[in-house]
Amino acid sequence: MSITRRRFTLGASLAAGAGALARPALADTSPIVIGYPAALTGPSSAPGVGNNRGVMFAVDAINAAGGVKGRKIEVVTRDTQGDPTKAVNAVQEMMASYTVHAIWGPNNSGESLATTPIITRRGIPNIHSCGITSLIDAKKYPNAYRISPNNSQAAEPPRVYCQSILKVNDVAVIGDSTGFGTMMVGDSVGDFKKSNANVVYQAQIDATQPDMMPDMLRMRAAGAKAIVVWTVSTGMIARMLNARGAMGWDVPFVGHQAMGSGEVGKLLEKPANWEKVYIIGYKSCSFDDAGKLPPRTQEFVDRIRGKIALDDTSLWWVVSAYDAIDLIAKAVAETGSSGPKDIIDYWNSLRRYPGVFGTYTYTVDEHNGFPTNELVMSRANSARDGAFTLAPGYA
Repeated sequence: MSITRRRFTLGASLAAGAGALARPALADTSPIVIGYPAALTGPSSAPGVGNNRGVMFAVDAINAAGGVKGRKIEVVTRDTQGDPTKAVNAVQEMMASYTVHAIWGPNNSGESLATTPIITRRGIPNIHSCGITSLIDAKKYPNAYRISPNNSQAAEPPRVYCQSILKVNDVAVIGDSTGFGTMMVGDSVGDFKKSNANVVYQAQIDATQPDMMPDMLRMRAAGAKAIVVWTVSTGMIARMLNARGAMGWDVPFVGHQAMGSGEVGKLLEKPANWEKVYIIGYKSCSFDDAGKLPPRTQEFVDRIRGKIALDDTSLWWVVSAYDAIDLIAKAVAETGSSGPKDIIDYWNSLRRYPGVFGTYTYTVDEHNGFPTNELVMSRANSARDGAFTLAPGYA
């Protein structure tokens, strides 16, 4: 005999009337599974390596404290090597085989262009630090959130620094040949042209290209007075800076944060090649005039001292990943659920949430959470504990 809703309700009522003992609800002790597709090796791996340190520290700290309401965090990590096809395969495996509750990454924009639509179709909460502006669209990708500035935000500080501080209007704008490099060069060129600057040279360069001298010579011949760089490839950056040194050309480099990575310093032929290099920075990862970090950042640095190496990476890569894991864990803790809708609804409720990296605000209509007023410019060769001093003339 089939059980109808009416018979089931009646049966339940009779059982209750007979004094049946109610069973206490069992606490959910299943793990919270977070997918982490990241370029951990290859020419674009610098952010992934730094991010990974923040991820592992966050997970270990949360689990050591008992987890999230008794639930431990598990991370499913896959090395995408910066390859969009591998990133797609990774997220499909995570969603199909591991039924992840949320995905942090990828950390390469070219990969996110390929994975974001796929993750959206499955409705999995996805938070990343990729800059391409179109990757975050609350209507098109309602489950995708950004924890760092987008390309439009990032293009402005280098342009302002070139024009207002360096007093330069003739610039070369270059990037690698990834999706990020291509889109960022376009956004940066557009920003310079709107401000009446003269973009004398524009190019995409393969990050694995062994000799950067021909491109540097072309930029000098074009009359560039500053070179604006958009790539996460520390090898490409070091080869360009070494070529500049060999040419005896003191043109300033301005642009992406990767130019300040400790990995660049290790690849330079001489320390002087790192002079006159200015990068986008963040208030949270910048020293004030007294040489101090903001209190939240300093507390974090004190916690990780001796546990995470910061001499070969940038602090912002570490703390942004730490914040991403924290935002996932906090959503589960506050809602008591790891369901996708509950995580997304919680994120949409955040107003000036005090992370280590930034102060985040998300709404139903706006999934870009990083505030533009927390962007600064920094000296690339001034790193200490992965943080930087402000660039000359910048306040």
